[in-house]
Amino acid sequence: MSDQCPPWENLTAPRAPFASGPRASRGRLFAASPSPTRSPFQRDRDRIIHSTAFRRLAHKTQVFVPHEGDHYRTRLTHTIEVSQIARAIARAFALDDDLAEALALAHDLGHTPFGHAGEDVLDELMAAHGGFDHNAQALRIVTRLERRYAEHDGLNLTWESLEGLVKHNGPMRGPHAIAKYAKKGVPAAITAFDSIWPLELESFASAEAQAAAIADDIAYNAHDIDDGLRAGLFDLAALRQVPWLETIIAGVERRYRGIEMPLFVNEIVRRVITGFVEDVIAESSRRLAASRAANVEQVRALNYPVIAFSPEMEAADKALKAFLYPQMYRHPQVMQVRALASDVVRALFEHFVSHPNSMPGEWAARAQLAAHEEWRLMRLIADYIAGMTDRYALVEHKRLFGSAPSLR
Repeated sequence: MSDQCPPWENLTAPRAPFASGPRASRGRLFAASPSPTRSPFQRDRDRIIHSTAFRRLAHKTQVFVPHEGDHYRTRLTHTIEVSQIARAIARAFALDDDLAEALALAHDLGHTPFGHAGEDVLDELMAAHGGFDHNAQALRIVTRLERRYAEHDGLNLTWESLEGLVKHNGPMRGPHAIAKYAKKGVPAAITAFDSIWPLELESFASAEAQAAAIADDIAYNAHDIDDGLRAGLFDLAALRQVPWLETIIAGVERRYRGIEMPLFVNEIVRRVITGFVEDVIAESSRRLAASRAANVEQVRALNYPVIAFSPEMEAADKALKAFLYPQMYRHPQVMQVRALASDVVRALFEHFVSHPNSMPGEWAARAQLAAHEEWRLMRLIADYIAGMTDRYALVEHKRLFGSAPSLR
């Protein structure tokens, strides 16, 4: 890049030496003229926000389907909450908060309709053709499936955004690979792209990507407590089984005697978020100081993440997840809806395998071109279904089968 300071440099805060510097970005796969007013990471953020996949998040399920009520989280509301927390953590360490925000906004782009129910079905149905992984699907979306530019497919994001999107939860290969990929291997879509433009899958990602990943955890925990209480899947008495939450609940009771339950819940959720964020800042400050990382490459080369919970908060996080799994994610009401949603995805997939021309125009045309290679046709069908919103999946089911289940 030019040594001359671009105008956007004057509008951004000073960064820590271990932050990702936009002027030192490794660039884009397809050459693009620099913007005089936006940094490369600001442009990535904007491209994600204006993408079709991002808009669809408004009608994709987080845990509940949208039909359950207007106050429960969708993928979009969750994503916005994650981006706020990610920016707060990034700013605490003078990281590039635009990159952290871009990664937070993109982290759920690859999710299917109906939450993890849809992903599990597609993974099963695609088992002979590489399976289905929402992280790999997000990479496919931003590098292939989004079609917004005449010169290339995909959003043409910077290397730093692609690396962070793929590796935000940790390395995908090598001694520090996260358990899922150590067991199952790296998804084919990621391996294929890595062969074109290596993403250094054995290393940790930037501190900005780590901030986005831990922000996702924090948002999930806090807001699943909120949604679960609102839906009546569990009550405060049950939440007290988690010692850290018992301390928070008792503190709210002492300070606000007789408070209305909606306000009581809001006070709990606020304290949960604050507790997690303050712990991350304290623990990460210690780790960054101990690491003596002088640049982002040294952050990547470490054998541990620099943005993390303390051991005590990690234990609280695990205890909370252990509570939420049976009480919320496997609650009979949720499982009933999950089963119906799974049937919808399965029926759509099996129908399109037998009748690929029944997909709408552009997809049917692509199916004809892919028909001579089974794996290519299967992946095309998975792409089409994965891109559906919950609402559109039900509309398609009704179009093809004359009816759709009521997900209530």
